[in-house]
Amino acid sequence: MLKHSLFLVLVGVFLFGCSGDDPENPDTNNDGGGEQADSEIGTGAVAVSFSLCESGRASNFPCNGYDLLFQMDLSAFSATSANDIWGWTDTANNREYALIGLDNGTAFVDITNSQNPVYLGKLLTATSASFWRDVKVYGDYVFIVAEAPNHGMQVFDLKKLRNVENPPQVFVADARYTGIGNAHNIVINEDLGFAYPVGTARNDAFNGGVHFIDIQNPTNPQGVGGYGTNGYTHDAQVVTYSGPDMDYTGREIFIGANENQIAIVDITDKSNPIEIETLVYGNLAYTHQGWFTEDQRYFILGDELDEVDFGFNSRTLVFDMNDLDNPLLHTTYSGPTSAIDHNGYVLDDEFFLANYTAGMRVLDISDIENENISEKAFFDTYPAGNVTGFNGTWSVYPYFESGKILISDINSGLFVVQKSN
Repeated sequence: MLKHSLFLVLVGVFLFGCSGDDPENPDTNNDGGGEQADSEIGTGAVAVSFSLCESGRASNFPCNGYDLLFQMDLSAFSATSANDIWGWTDTANNREYALIGLDNGTAFVDITNSQNPVYLGKLLTATSASFWRDVKVYGDYVFIVAEAPNHGMQVFDLKKLRNVENPPQVFVADARYTGIGNAHNIVINEDLGFAYPVGTARNDAFNGGVHFIDIQNPTNPQGVGGYGTNGYTHDAQVVTYSGPDMDYTGREIFIGANENQIAIVDITDKSNPIEIETLVYGNLAYTHQGWFTEDQRYFILGDELDEVDFGFNSRTLVFDMNDLDNPLLHTTYSGPTSAIDHNGYVLDDEFFLANYTAGMRVLDISDIENENISEKAFFDTYPAGNVTGFNGTWSVYPYFESGKILISDINSGLFVVQKSN
């Protein structure tokens, strides 16, 4: 998320190393969690339980095609705002967990039985609270960054969630990488075991671009370089490339949303990243975040401020990446409201868009080749109205085998929804 057009430059201190202890919150009973009071972490109470989407509403929330399984509001986590969200499936038992970023930490909820979700506990922020926190998973570990000064990257072993006594608990990080200070986002290439914090301090070694961190040994992350030639990177996707441009088959490709441009970089050789191309587009306001289609032919991009600056309805841009050296604008989709688009993710032939005050919108991209994109469903977590503002849905996670969808709402916490029968 753009810092509401105010670019707060937080100076990151380069202190390379890791630590796994929290002296202010000791784990006295060896359960992987500290022993702080409920007032620090909340109780995990469910605010709204299962509600069918009927006549355009699920409880008080506008909807089309998705039922509400449950909602936990911010008070459930003793937080004042929510931000990023990701999911983890425990392959040992197929249990599903929501990992939701908050201003003051990261909360873990077992959503396997959506009629009886269990708030297991919270990993508190490494330093101070921050409106911006980002959460991603590699294997059985979660990696967390934040805009809080000197926060670094927290590493937490998710296997600890299997047997939590007397939840919720305050958890302790298993490691903390301090080769960065603040970071706006973190990207992980799960194929290769590398993490990529982006949006770090603009005056650091990589100009606020991307840091390369080897996380193949998750509790001993190692910095191995970075890239900052194209300046500050707000968000990115990194893939092991298998798309149509055979010149780059098998290469590790970074696509950065760099505020005023898209940057495409070959980062296969961490000691020698190579710029492939940069591109801009008409009515550019703030290049925010994007995601490849499954075949890596198209890149779907959101500009966070074009609705504000130009008065557009929610605008989603699609770029044809058939030739990575010569990407072209393919088509533009205009949504039904003036809400600002934020984060979006692709699953099969659907694009799940976090659309701030318009909630989660689900777009049909099955005929994207012929420039046909249409909205097929939505769940609006912000019923106050689809205004052009920075409230409502921050992000979505659509990748559980069960079909459950996680939604994080800045003002209202965690929503879990599922496609209506």
